[in-house]
Amino acid sequence: MVTGLLSPDLLLHAYRQGIFPMAETRDAAEVFWVQPRYRGVIPLTGFHVSRSLRKTLRRGHLTATADRDFAGVVKGCAAREETWINAEILAVYLALHAQGDAHSIEVWQDDTLVGGVYGVTIGAAFFGESMFSTVTDASKVALVCAVDRLRRQGFRLFDTQFITPHLASLGAVEIPRATYEARLAMALSAPAHFGAAGPIDMAQLVQSITQTS
Repeated sequence: MVTGLLSPDLLLHAYRQGIFPMAETRDAAEVFWVQPRYRGVIPLTGFHVSRSLRKTLRRGHLTATADRDFAGVVKGCAAREETWINAEILAVYLALHAQGDAHSIEVWQDDTLVGGVYGVTIGAAFFGESMFSTVTDASKVALVCAVDRLRRQGFRLFDTQFITPHLASLGAVEIPRATYEARLAMALSAPAHFGAAGPIDMAQLVQSITQTS
């Protein structure tokens, strides 16, 4: 199904049905809806933090924030050579963020945005949309921050849409549509809140993942 009439309300309705939008290219004029037969998810209690990633976190050269530069993260995700984020998708996610339904984790090196992840929240479900990285491990750090925050805030589902080798290395798994829809229904019926915007305490993050992973 193709539409040129994306709106925040339509998008939220689609997510509740397990459907999400994509565009063929950055310059595509149309958007199509996707409902995969198999869905990628990150178990919030099974996220794998490797020894090398722990070392990166402890180095302290990367810092993280929540909802400080949502637009920058989406644009960073769209900046790659091949992208499914066109102008219409960019605009509707900015609108979702403005009304409090979409959030981002940003990763910084000094004052430069070097990575991040963004997604949509409904109930206790987080629908991860995309992530980017311009320095080693920045997107992994963003995911660690996101998983830790979602777990702390009572979320039950971290949907990654598809699974990639990169996500699989961090503990993501693929589940059939029916299983996903059952987990989605449970998450949608539970309350959760993404939490406050601002700096993320990296020392506390390291301590938290040491205790839980």
